Amino acid sequence: MTRFALAISILAVSLAFFATAQTPASADQHAVRAVVADYIEAYYSGDAARMEKSLHPRYLKHTISGPESKPRMTEHTGLEMVEEVRAAGPAPLPASERREEISVLDVSGDIASAKLTTSHWVDYLTLAKWNGEWKIVSVVLREND
Repeated sequence: MTRFALAISILAVSLAFFATAQTPASADQHAVRAVVADYIEAYYSGDAARMEKSLHPRYLKHTISGPESKPRMTEHTGLEMVEEVRAAGPAPLPASERREEISVLDVSGDIASAKLTTSHWVDYLTLAKWNGEWKIVSVVLREND
């Protein structure tokens, strides 16, 4: 094998390795997306344990509803969220309305932000890497009118 062919082979193998290697940033983005998916899928399926696993112990959710001219805001703790999911069971939404679009907006070290769009609301989520795992710390949800 000529030196040129050997160099091309090494370059091809190196490029293939780097193309498939997952960087820490992309691994974190994937993990953040997975936690947000667990959160919404736990809600849809009524899986309280899965919901609890996605939430930080200090989780707080603010829900904004009503018209812009007269909005209302309510808050829920993580414990309240888990208990509501446990009591309610699967969400009363037809499968055709169980849409979820997850965008990881930013990951910076051990904090991240994401956006979750469903058929009925939009969530902005703040996450933290806590004890090596990504957890949802806070949510601001705006219901669609």
